[in-house]
Amino acid sequence: MAKGTYQQVKDALKKLGIDDYYVVDHPAAHTTEEADEYIAGHEGVRTKTMFLKGKKKKYYMVIMDDKKRMDFHEFQDLTGAKRVSMAQPAALEEQLGLEPGVVSPFGLLNNEDHNVTVYIDKDIVDEPIQTFHPNENTHTLFIKTPDLMKFLKAIDFEPEIIDL
Repeated sequence: MAKGTYQQVKDALKKLGIDDYYVVDHPAAHTTEEADEYIAGHEGVRTKTMFLKGKKKKYYMVIMDDKKRMDFHEFQDLTGAKRVSMAQPAALEEQLGLEPGVVSPFGLLNNEDHNVTVYIDKDIVDEPIQTFHPNENTHTLFIKTPDLMKFLKAIDFEPEIIDL
């Protein structure tokens, strides 16, 4: 499995003609709180992306406002997923080529099996700009929401919008 890199993300966005984004470089951020401090004053919803595992090796990516708490029971009720928990670091590495703390939709570039269902919380879909680590936690990428959707569709992931 290829390891996700910032260069990989830049190359993919360029290939898709998505160039209206910007990046803030900063020291390594291991939590959303740390990352938020480094990007204070910049416009864009602060997101958190969770990589979850369900029954029978089903994988889910959930993108939501980092201020919200994940309710696993509600998620299971909304999606029909069974026995959902945070995926282990080994699964994250195997499926997305990422380490804990660096999860973002850009890791899907490495999901060769296309076995991840992507969910986006409806509260952030109308936000103009979303923020993510571009496969490395020393950068935060600010991308327009329509461009994020274009990126996901271009790599064959159709996100489902849910009300978490």
